Amino acid sequence: MGNSPRGRPGLARAGEETTHRLVAGAHRPTEGDPDWWQARIARQKEIDASIAAKAEFEYLYDKPYENKKCVRVAGPFTVDSLSPHRMLGVDEDDELIDIQRESGTDYTAKQSFPQMILENLRTAGVQQAHKEDRITFTALIPWAGELVCAEGRYVEGASEKRAAIFIGPEFGTVQRADLVEAAREAADAGFDVLIACAFNYEAHTTEFSKLGRLPVLKARMNADLHMADDLKNTGKGNLFVIFGEPDIDLLPQDGGAWRVKVNGVDVFKPQTGEVVSDSIEGIACWFIDTDYNQESFFVRHAYFLGANDPYSALKTTLKAEIDPEAWATLNSDLSRPFKKPKSGRIAVKVINHLGDEVMKVFRV
Repeated sequence: MGNSPRGRPGLARAGEETTHRLVAGAHRPTEGDPDWWQARIARQKEIDASIAAKAEFEYLYDKPYENKKCVRVAGPFTVDSLSPHRMLGVDEDDELIDIQRESGTDYTAKQSFPQMILENLRTAGVQQAHKEDRITFTALIPWAGELVCAEGRYVEGASEKRAAIFIGPEFGTVQRADLVEAAREAADAGFDVLIACAFNYEAHTTEFSKLGRLPVLKARMNADLHMADDLKNTGKGNLFVIFGEPDIDLLPQDGGAWRVKVNGVDVFKPQTGEVVSDSIEGIACWFIDTDYNQESFFVRHAYFLGANDPYSALKTTLKAEIDPEAWATLNSDLSRPFKKPKSGRIAVKVINHLGDEVMKVFRV
C-alpha cells in the first residue's frame, strides 16, 4: 500500500495538473483556426504600437531638406540617350506583324521615317548659327540611291545647286564610314554638296568634312522629330541645324604639357559655297576631355565665353563677389596646361548659344 500512488498525495496532485494541461492543450487554437489569427493580429498591433511609440523612423522616399542659404547655380544634370531598339508590332495572336503582307491596312497608313524627315526638311530647311546662312530648298524630290535618298535644290548666289540628302537611322548613330560611302555616291552622281541629317554623330565624323570638291555638311536633327506626328509642321523650329567644325590649335608646352586654343567655328556659306571661319563670339562654352578613352566624354576642363557678359550674370545670380583671377581662367579661349594623356587622345566639345554642340578628337 505504501508504494501505490494513493499513498503519495504529491504525485496525485502532479498527475491531476498534468492531465489538466493536456486537456487544456487539446482546445488550444492552431494556425487554421480564426481565433489563432485574431490573437496573432492583435499581438502584432501591440508590437507595432510599441515600436512606433519608442523607436525613431524616417520616410523612405524623396523628401529633400530645404536650405534657403544656398544658391543653386545650375539645375540637376541628366544624361539623355536615344534607344537603339525598335518597337515591333504584334497582332491579336501574338505574331509579329508583317508590314509587307499587311499592305493596304492601317499598319501602312502612316508615313515612313524618311518620308517624315523629307517633309519637315522641305518646310524647315537647314538652319545655321546665322540666320542669313540658312539653306532653303526650292525643290526636294526622292532619289533612288543606296544611301542618298533625296535631291534638294537651293539657290547659291545667282545659280542653282544640287544637294544630296543622306538620312541617318531613326535610332542610332551615324558612323564616319557611312558619310564616306554617301559622299562617294553623291560625287559619282554629280551633286554639289552632301547634307547628312541625323540625331547623333560619332565623334570621328568631325574628321571628315569634304570629299574632293564635295563639301559634307552634318545637320543635327532636333529630338522633337521623334514626335513629328503630334507636332505641327510650321517650318519655324530649328529642326535641322548645322553648327560647323571648331577651329582649334594644339600648342605644345615645356615638359611635355599641352594647351588648347579655340579660334572659332568654321561655317558653310550657302551664298558663296565657301567654308569660312567665324569668331569665338558664336561659342557659348567649350570643354576638354584631356584623356579621351573613345567611349565617353568626361569634362576635365570647362571654359565659358559668351557674348552677353556672363561674368555680370554670374555675380547677379550668386549675389556675391567673384575672384577676377579665378574667373579669368574660366572665361578664356586658351586652356590651362595639362599633361600628355595616357590614351594619346584628347576631345574638345564646343557648344553655341542655340545649344548645338560638336566634338572633335585629336591625337597628341
